[in-house]
Amino acid sequence: MITLEHIEKTYPARGGGGAVTALADTSLTIEKGEIFGVIGRSGAGKSTLLRTINLLETPTRGKVWVDGVEMTALKPAQLREARHSIGMIFQHFNLLSSRTVYDNVALPLELAGVPKAQIREAVEPLLDLVGLSDKRDRYPAELSGGQKQRVGIARALASKPKVLLSDEATSALDPETTEQILHLLADINRRLGLTIVLITHEIGVIKEICHKVAVLDDGRVIESGPVFDIFAHPQSEVTRSFVDPVINRGLPDSLKDRLIPQPAAESNPVLRITFTGERATSPVISLLSRKFNIDLNIWHGQIDEIQGAPFGTLVVEVVGPPNAIEAAVSLLKVNNLGVEVLGHAVPGNHRVAV
Repeated sequence: MITLEHIEKTYPARGGGGAVTALADTSLTIEKGEIFGVIGRSGAGKSTLLRTINLLETPTRGKVWVDGVEMTALKPAQLREARHSIGMIFQHFNLLSSRTVYDNVALPLELAGVPKAQIREAVEPLLDLVGLSDKRDRYPAELSGGQKQRVGIARALASKPKVLLSDEATSALDPETTEQILHLLADINRRLGLTIVLITHEIGVIKEICHKVAVLDDGRVIESGPVFDIFAHPQSEVTRSFVDPVINRGLPDSLKDRLIPQPAAESNPVLRITFTGERATSPVISLLSRKFNIDLNIWHGQIDEIQGAPFGTLVVEVVGPPNAIEAAVSLLKVNNLGVEVLGHAVPGNHRVAV
């Protein structure tokens, strides 16, 4: 549905003296019907990337394809026409204060010269879809932030787009309203088969509704793939900094202080075991303890859900003979459980063994 090929975007530096690179050799493929998230820190290039899809930002180099059309090859009149198939919602709503809810949603159709009767046939169902039928005659000043964003979503859908771009659409909302808007976007995706590209700096948003995610850093895609895979096996330090707080992968400082990088006399290895799918609730710990006669001191862990699939992490200190520990680790790997040695525990206050 959407392909970015080796996109580069540079801007002249303020005061002259070179150029600032916002995107560098960025390539992405987004399939039809996906909710695709793009996450990165401030200044990573997220908004620039999103705006290259509908060419609100023209790439310095590279090609953009949307639904089989090379957007970067279109003439201005053709580009305006192609943009009708791409809706966009914004962080700050961008509603016209002098127009009612109904009229804000109808605006793009009016500008396109659609007859009033057809506008009414299009707008009324959209107001129902976003839960604002009873607010059709209200003005933006009379609406909550969440209601304003619902108007923005309905307006973006008015021209029946195939792609919906979301530019930090929930970052100005409180957590409860954010969840409601995300559920609405997921519902729209299911009902309409709409491809949604969503940029955010909040990993919880990605976890909530996205099918795939790209991690952007300094204008480059450093990691991308299915959300479950990125959460389960983050490869870069930037990705881990986003993922760890959400799925409780990180260790509290009090536990980190007990770790040393290399084994020492009487120290024990500390493992992070990752459980996915059906394995998230399997009795692996008790099995290892019985089979290999080792003790496992639980340090930290939790079970969560990502894209409807169980996902769990458990940090344990393993106490026992080296050959038994090695055999236990091998068994975990054979059963396709993730195993990572975090370090070695300095003898001290041990937790209760199981």
